[in-house]
Amino acid sequence: MDANPTLDQLQVFLAVADTGSFSAASRLLNRAQSVVSYTIANLEAQLEVTLFERSGARQPRLTEAGRAMLTDARRIVADLQVMRSRAKSIKQGLEAEVSLAISVMVPSDAVVMQLKDFRKQFPSVSLNLNVGELGMVMDMVMSGKAGIGIGGSLMKHDDSLISERIGHSFMFPVAAPDHPLARLRRPLTLSDVREEVQLVVTDASGITKGRDFNVLSYKTWRVSDIATKHQLIKGGLGWGGLPGSLVRDDLRRGELVALELDAYEQGQYPLYALRKASNPLGPAGLWLIDGFRQALSMCPSEASFTAMLNLEQAEKLRTAAE
Repeated sequence: MDANPTLDQLQVFLAVADTGSFSAASRLLNRAQSVVSYTIANLEAQLEVTLFERSGARQPRLTEAGRAMLTDARRIVADLQVMRSRAKSIKQGLEAEVSLAISVMVPSDAVVMQLKDFRKQFPSVSLNLNVGELGMVMDMVMSGKAGIGIGGSLMKHDDSLISERIGHSFMFPVAAPDHPLARLRRPLTLSDVREEVQLVVTDASGITKGRDFNVLSYKTWRVSDIATKHQLIKGGLGWGGLPGSLVRDDLRRGELVALELDAYEQGQYPLYALRKASNPLGPAGLWLIDGFRQALSMCPSEASFTAMLNLEQAEKLRTAAE
């Protein structure tokens, strides 16, 4: 079996490369120069390449092979430092990994902001993230596949779960500007939408099996995820409800039109933090829930969101008239 380079050999190699000489490396490492030279010679023998050009030069210079090995050495030493940091964190009670399931109803801006802060706060903690629809969040927490769930309405009561309401979202019925419902340019009745194709997301978790939410049309196309539903609606293939945070920019740009449909129950959609009572969270998990609580508490209500869009639309019309 080939002998593997040791961490000490790699650190000596980096010290020589960074300081530019064996003598400077020996001072940095507080070792005799002969020990540094011997360590490098052993490393070269194990790798079967020459790392430094020594002859005819006052200072050792990296060979082509040495420059290539330098990149690998830095990566290996950095990985070992991460391993040490993670082991120290685990010893202190910090999780090695946080598994998180997030509903598509959670505004993407809030998700990105919180995960950026999480990475800065807990650089040694790995993250396992799943994003899905309807009952997926609750299902993943109940099954133990996710330690934390950030999602919508609780589809069923379960005493094994701890739930905390931390924010809200809301759904808007929308269609493409050239869709027949959008071209009516008036409040819509139930009879208006009955014969138009409505796009509906199917719950892969099975928790909501047999239950439909705000399905008003006789004709439905069922899709597996909200992203596909979003693209099909923008393409004019049907109408349907989409999260306000997802369609905000589409409505501003005129790529989608909000439908005025009283029969469609909008209202605020509560968002919960879910976890199993038998699975206490560590510092990173608790910090993450608190971060989402703060971020989601700043989300606008449906009324203020609609008012903001109407104000922007009025401003566009005024500017166009001028």
